[in-house]
Formats: sequence, C-alpha cells, structure tokens
Amino acid sequence: MGITAHVDYSKKAMQAYKVGSLLAGRLSQEYKFGDFKSVIISSIITTPYNDYTRSGVSRYGTPTEVEDETQELICTQDKAFAKTIDKGNAKDQQYLKKAGRVVALMLKEQGIPMTDKYGFSVLSRKAGRIVGNTTALSTSYVCDHISEGTVYMDDEEVPQDGRTLFITSAGYKMLRLSDEFTKADDLIKKSLVSGQVGEYDGMPVVKVPAGRWPKNVNFMIVHRSAACMPMKIKETRIHQGPPGISGNLLEGRQYYDCFVFGKRACGIYVDVNTGSGGGTVTAAPTVSTAGVVTQSGASAIWATTDGSDPRYSKTRVAVASGSAPEHKKGDTVRAYAEGSGDAFPSPAADAVTASR
Repeated sequence: MGITAHVDYSKKAMQAYKVGSLLAGRLSQEYKFGDFKSVIISSIITTPYNDYTRSGVSRYGTPTEVEDETQELICTQDKAFAKTIDKGNAKDQQYLKKAGRVVALMLKEQGIPMTDKYGFSVLSRKAGRIVGNTTALSTSYVCDHISEGTVYMDDEEVPQDGRTLFITSAGYKMLRLSDEFTKADDLIKKSLVSGQVGEYDGMPVVKVPAGRWPKNVNFMIVHRSAACMPMKIKETRIHQGPPGISGNLLEGRQYYDCFVFGKRACGIYVDVNTGSGGGTVTAAPTVSTAGVVTQSGASAIWATTDGSDPRYSKTRVAVASGSAPEHKKGDTVRAYAEGSGDAFPSPAADAVTASR
C-alpha cells in the first residue's frame, strides 16, 4: 500500500530540485501547460509604419489584415525510475529514512543533471544567434567574446534585466581574472540563485559542470523571456509492501521539455568553439528570388513561405537543396539548414519571391 509519509519526502525532493537545477527560475514561467501535452502560442506580426498622406482616401496607408504567427510546444521528455528496498536488506526502523534518502539522491544525482543537460542542449541549438569562433577562449579574449553577444542583444533591443551568462568551468576560470568580473563574495547582500558565481556586465554568471553542458559550446547568454522549461509532472512515490515485493517500492517521474519562443529567440546567444578539434556551425542556405533554396552540405533543410522563422514555425516544410517550396509571387521564403552529426544548425535566410 502507499504510505502518506512519502508526501513529506516528495516535498523535500522537489525543493532539492529547485535548489540544484541551474535552469530552474531562470526561464519564463508565463505559460501553463496543465494537463495538456502541448500548447499553441500565437504572436502578432507587426509591420513598419507608412508615411502619412494628407490627401486621398487611404491617408494612413493601405490597410492590411492583422496576421498571427503560431508555434506549437509539445512535451517530449517523459522519464521515470523505479527502485526497491527489500526488507531483508534494511532494518525495519530504517525503511522510511532510507527510502527518502534514495529518492533525494536519485533527483540530485540523476534527475536534475538530466533535465539541465537536456535544457542546455535545446537552448544551444534553438538560439536566435549561434556564432562560431575559431579563436579559443583565453584570459585575453573571453571578455571580447562575451561582449560580442551583449552587443548583439543590445542591437536586438533585448532587455538588460533578465539576462544570464551561462559558462563552462574552463571559461569561468578565465573570466574571473577579468577586471570587469564581480565575484559572488562581493554580492553578499544579494540573493544568489543556484549556481551563480558572480556578475559580468550586469548579468548573473552561472558556472555549469561539463556533464550538463553541450559539447563545443563556450558560453551562452539567455534572457528569461526567450524560453521556458515546463515540468508537467514531477512526482515521487514510496510504497510500503506492494504486491510482489517484501519491502518498499520507490518510483519517480519527470515529464518535461524545453522550448525557445521564435519571436524572442534573439534573447539567446551561443558562442561555439569551431577551432581545431571543435564543432561546426552549419552555413546558412541561399534563397533566390525564385524561391529556390540551396545548401548542398545540409542533412535537412526547412522552409516557410509566410515569413515566419522555420526554426520555430508550425508551418515549416522540408525542402531539398536546389528546390523551392510551393509559393506565390511576393511571398517571403525563409529557410535554415541542419548539419550532420554534432553540427549546430544554421541561421535563417530569406528572399521575397519575384515569381511562382
């Protein structure tokens, strides 16, 4: 039968998750998934202003219908564990205490690193800007690399407040020697979220262990509003004397995913090591005014014809290199390419079509 005492251990385990995760509390919380497997979000597509004309009928310009760009967020990660504690392997009075410790350890050593690793992987591959750098990070160059990311975000008008700099242990070792870096010791009066080791250029700096970090990524800057990581189900159960077991059965489940919002993807900047022994960032495809998309080295090419970004859009279609998606004159064909193996995806490219 199930025992009510497991509720207290479940609460403690979930508290441990909030403390141990390096992403928890640093991404958007504005969308609620509830019991739904997916959520469809809509973003209004805005258009540039017209010149006002002081005569005629359409003085404000020719009216155009307001259009929405939709993105479907579907949870895909459904993970679980099951452990037993046989009565013969523990003293009666230690059952519950040992069961609670096992659940807490499963979350701390397996569950939390697993979800963080998945989240950072998604962020690194769905970022609005992925930049390859052949110059390796060093004490001399680390600040310049990071500043390139902040300049990009500033130009994209990403708010300063809400940005977080996630960096490898090796990158942090170089950064902390910088005069601009403020150590966590100097931030005693501030409440530091898990993993924060200081501030740089107004951003909290979070050091991420290698086991949770994407291969070949030097660092990433993430704005809170650019992504979310919903945990639809996070539960643990302790059953005492269930059928077929002389002892305790421990179970846990985490149903979650990580999503980048297409309209806010500029809030994620990723710096990739593409030097010797490093990774590869796939080159952007070319799009002609005939709508033909070309990228000969890609493993897959995705395109849209409604102007939406194919990296996130629900309307995207697969196209072969040298071909064009179905479109009409005046449509904006946008496309991006995915590389082979561990290669990072390309930026999106587009063109307004001049013919069918």
